[in-house]
Amino acid sequence: MTDKKKATLRVTQVASPIGRRKDQRATLVGLGLNKMRRTRELEDTPSVRGMIAKVQHLVRIEEDH
Repeated sequence: MTDKKKATLRVTQVASPIGRRKDQRATLVGLGLNKMRRTRELEDTPSVRGMIAKVQHLVRIEEDH
């Protein structure tokens, strides 16, 4: 068996969801982010990329290869 390391993204919330639409708040919670400066390491998939794109103004993304 080969150990293939899956690509991951490090996502950090840098802005508050206060005053944002409910769907953007729900997207942050879906990503595991609901407090400022909270960081999550997520698998790089199209669905995660789509969620990040929806709240790109509230998060910072670091790609790990």
